[in-house]
Formats: sequence, C-alpha cells, structure tokens
Amino acid sequence: MCGIAGFLDYKRKQGRDGLIRIVTKMSDTMKRRGPDDSGSWCDENVSIALGHRRLSIIELSACGHQPMVSGNGRYVITYNGEVYNFKSIRQELEKKGQTFRGNSDTEVVLQAIEAWGVEAAVKQFVGMFAFAVWDRQERVLTLARDRIGIKPLYYGYLNGIFLFASELKALRAFPDLNFEVNREALAAYLRYNNVPCPFSIYKNIFKLPQGTILSVGLKDANNDYSPQAFWSAKAAVEQGMRSSFSGTVDEAVSSLEGLLAEAVGLRTISDVPLGAFMSGGIDSASVVALMQRQSARPINTFTIGFREPGYNEAENARIVSKYLGTRHTEMYVSPQEALSVIPELSLIYDEPFSDSSQIPTYLISKLTRQFVTVALSGDGGDELFAGYNRYSWAKKIWKKVSWAPKIVRHTLAANIGRIPPRKWEAILGSILPGNIRPSDPGNKMHKLAQVLKADRAQEIYLWLVSHWKYPQSVLEDGIEPVTIAADPSKWVETKDFRQQMMYLDLVSYLPDDILVKVDRASMAVSLEARVPLLDHRVVEFAWRLPVAMKMYKGQTKYILRRILFKYVPEEFFKRPKMGFSIPLGDWLRGPLRGWAESLLNPRRIKEEGFFKPEAVSDKWKEHLSAKSNCQDYLWPVLMFEAWHDRWKN
Repeated sequence: MCGIAGFLDYKRKQGRDGLIRIVTKMSDTMKRRGPDDSGSWCDENVSIALGHRRLSIIELSACGHQPMVSGNGRYVITYNGEVYNFKSIRQELEKKGQTFRGNSDTEVVLQAIEAWGVEAAVKQFVGMFAFAVWDRQERVLTLARDRIGIKPLYYGYLNGIFLFASELKALRAFPDLNFEVNREALAAYLRYNNVPCPFSIYKNIFKLPQGTILSVGLKDANNDYSPQAFWSAKAAVEQGMRSSFSGTVDEAVSSLEGLLAEAVGLRTISDVPLGAFMSGGIDSASVVALMQRQSARPINTFTIGFREPGYNEAENARIVSKYLGTRHTEMYVSPQEALSVIPELSLIYDEPFSDSSQIPTYLISKLTRQFVTVALSGDGGDELFAGYNRYSWAKKIWKKVSWAPKIVRHTLAANIGRIPPRKWEAILGSILPGNIRPSDPGNKMHKLAQVLKADRAQEIYLWLVSHWKYPQSVLEDGIEPVTIAADPSKWVETKDFRQQMMYLDLVSYLPDDILVKVDRASMAVSLEARVPLLDHRVVEFAWRLPVAMKMYKGQTKYILRRILFKYVPEEFFKRPKMGFSIPLGDWLRGPLRGWAESLLNPRRIKEEGFFKPEAVSDKWKEHLSAKSNCQDYLWPVLMFEAWHDRWKN
C-alpha cells in the first residue's frame, strides 16, 4: 500500500530540479501511506513528474522501488495497492519471454502493461489498485482505479497543470494553485456524509470512478476528460440477475465458500506480519474463520470495545476468536481516548467526511498496527449479502403502508417525529425483550417516519441514506448535484427494490463511505487493509444469487451464515445487528460541547458564508435540549468546519 502523486505541466515552466522538488513535496505529504521508501521520476522534455511513497508489503528489497521503469524502458509507473494474482500473471508472462528483476507485484503490473496494454492488463488483475503509468513512446499518461473503488485516486486540471494523487493534501502541495470549495459538492456531502464520486470538495478536482481508465496526452490541455470503464458494476449486476444461480442452496454455499476461500487465501500473501479485524459480526467472523482454516498457526485478530451499553461487540469477538483458536488482542477504549482522535480527523480524512464510525475505525487500525502491517477486514458483506436491516424492513413497511392515503402516512410520520428518540427508546425498551430489541431504536423510529413520508418506493432509499434531507435549508449557496442515488435512469433493471438498494450501496455508499473510511483510517497508521469479500469474482457471483438465498425467513446474510456456521456455533450470533458506532450524541452534549460550540459559533458561520447561521443554531439548541438526537445533522457541519479550519490557508 502506498501513496502516489504526479503532474503534467502544459506550461513547460519547470526544469528537472523544479519537477523533482514539486513532486517530492506532493508525495511527502502522504508519508503515512508509505513510510518505508520514497521516489521521484521526471522527464523535463515533456514536463511530467511522478512521485511515490512506499509501504513495503511484497518484495521488501530495492527491487520494489517506485516509480518503476519497465524492462524495455517504454513505461514508467507509480502504483498503489495489491494485485493478488500477480504470481499466476508472472508465470504467463514468463512463458511469453518476459524477464523480471525482482519479486514485486508492481513489476508484474508494469510488465503486463508492456505486454498487453493498460486496458487488457487491468482486466487480468484481481486486487485493489490505483496507478498512473506514463507511455514514453506515445506520450500519454494513463490513470486507472480498481473495479470496486477500494483505492483512491484524485485528478484535475488547474491553471495549465494536470495533476493527480491518492489524497487531496498532495494536490494542495503543488505551489501557486488556488483550490476553491465546490458548493454543489458540499450540498451532496451534507446529504450523504461524504463527497460522492466523481466529485471532490474542490472545483475542477475529481475522483476517478471505480473500474475506469483515464488517458491524458500532451495535446489534451483542457478540462474535458472522460474516464472509460473497463468494468461496469451495473453491467455485472444486470448480467448476474439475468444468469441467476439455478442450483440448490447447498450447491450455492459450496460454490461461494470456494470463491471466498480463494479470495481470502490470495490476500494472506505477504512478506510482513498479517492479521484481521474482528468486530464480532458475521462478515469479519467469516473472513477470520476461512483465514484460520488455511493457516497452520493461530492468526492474529484484533478488536476494540466500548464500555457504554449498546456500543460494544468486543465480548462476542472474544468468544468467536477463542472458539476459532486465533491469537486475539482486544482493547477497551475510554471516551477520552476516542475524543483525542477528533482533532486529527480533518488531517486523516483530507476532505469533509462525517461517518462517525471513522473514530473506532481509526482506533482499531491503530491497535492493529502495533502488531502487524496487513489486516483483512469483512467490509462488503452487508452490501453483497443483504445485511442491512433496511433491505428487509423498508420493503415490508412500504408494502403495508403504501395503500394508505398520502395524508394519513404523512400524519403518522409527523406524530412519530414528535416523540424524541430518547422517549422511543424508553417505550420500546419496556415493550420489546432485549434479544430482539434493535440498537438505537429511537433513531430507527425516526427513520420509519421518513419512509412514511415517501410518495413512492424509489424515494425510500434516498431518504434512508440522507442526513440533511434538504441540504438547501442550511446552505447559503450551492445547488445539489444529481447523484446516482437520486437518478433512477442510472439504476439497474429490477422489480425487486431490495436488489435496487443493494446495487445503489455497491456503487455509492460502499466506495464513497465505507471504503474511504477504512482506507484513510488504516493508511493514517501505515496499515494495509485488505477486503476479500470485495474480490470482483465474489461480487459477480453474489449478484447471481437469488434474494431468497441472501434473505430467508427474515434472516439477513443467510448464505454467508450457512458458511460461517460450519466453523462456529450458530448461537454465537443470535443477537441484533450492531453498527460500529459511538455515543456521539451524548458526547456533543458533554465533553465535546466546548469544541462544537467554537466551530458552530454563529458569527464564525456567517463570516465563512457556507451555512445559514440560524439553521445551524436551531439544530444545536434542539440537540442540547435533548428533545432529539441531532448528531446526524450536526456532525457533517462540524466535520466540514474542522476541515475548513485546517485547510483554508
């Protein structure tokens, strides 16, 4: 895992020393992504420079140094990620007469591009990657990003410079460029808790979409770049649904287990110590079980816990780890330890990001990095195997209430909303037994109210993933862009709204939120996180499975559970699903209150000109009154303000 950066200067103002100085400055902003080595390469004749920061995982010697030049000298690459099937690709290339100097996957990637070209090569790769390769013969710079969007890559054109990097901080290091906040992207951020692809928080800076390639030549001195897909999630999903798995459940379990075992096995290839995150849930337990089955020694597993009721999965993680025989490490985090992370979030995440599970994700990464350099995670299981509660209850609720007149549904929604979440928690706590009581029931009742407000089923997903339901109500300026979640013309063809929601999560929530959260948190401590459930072959097979194999008699992730329960007892998981969350609402009224009030000061808000001071103040007062938990509204504003405070100069 690494950090990459570079630029193509159409103004041709830089000599060799200037090119190297600038690109080194850019890549050095990402030292945490690559603490082990650094490198720079340039061609002053065309004013191009590539930079690299290396976290050594495969081939620890200098043979893995980057930027790397291909054997025939034609291509130069700066590369971030892992291509897990590099050994089989190398064997194929060797049969064609290719020779290799070392044992890195980087060299295999480069030689594959030399042999087949970029597009044909990336179609052979199984892994996570973002890279830039310069063709010295054709004088074309090509960027590429993996199919699922696991690894980040930003690019843009400013003042005659085309530039790219793994993180925005590297772009900001380029001298004498002005970065202006994109108010449209800010509106989308308030809705989704993240800046959705292809936008970034800055005008004219974009994220390269998942599964695409972007080529830039010396004659392309403009801002009209068109990424081309080499893999389409939409096409893969629709193809999967057309060729639905026709075998029995047992046959599906066997096929999926084989794919998962191979995906996990490939991701245990490492020249440095390796382990796994262990949350105590189905997904991470499945990954750990398959890892341990393939290992002759106890694998390393890691978890963190909170002592606050309703926020702790550490006990279950310990039980599962003990049963599987892993070498388990756990740490209980105090509120003070969690709070100490908050001042660093704007540096870690580099652009506004407000999924509050970013805090425990960073803490588990920090703990894990004390012992290993690579960790496998269970991310992707919810999106592929129908793990989110909304997949089941949104459809059920809509089916039960859609017959009612609009005025009846809206009235019921208003009445639910009048009861504060804390009161709903007390009411439901007195009615529902603990073993079936959902976590955070008060906020879930308020989400139910949002479903009741929908005028058609298609609106439900957008309501459920929205934080500020009407971003314009708090923004001084900025029209919200149309994103894929709000554009039915970009959705897949299916009559089952559960599948529609899973698809939208695959192409938006997963890459824009979950994978951003994990990448930035792990890279902030120089830890490589690998996600075997998001092997693209697993993704494609998962979409061949009928919904009935994912959701059976009200049970989510049915097929994944069938695999897991071969290795651990089913009773370990007879409890409500828990999120990886923190008691943020209480903290904002308590130890975070002073910090929050300084950022939400009406005078400050007015002077900056992004938000309407009265709208922000109203939410803050409502939250402090404890009538409602307004953390979903306040945290995005706070994270933007903290980010802007750090990077405005």
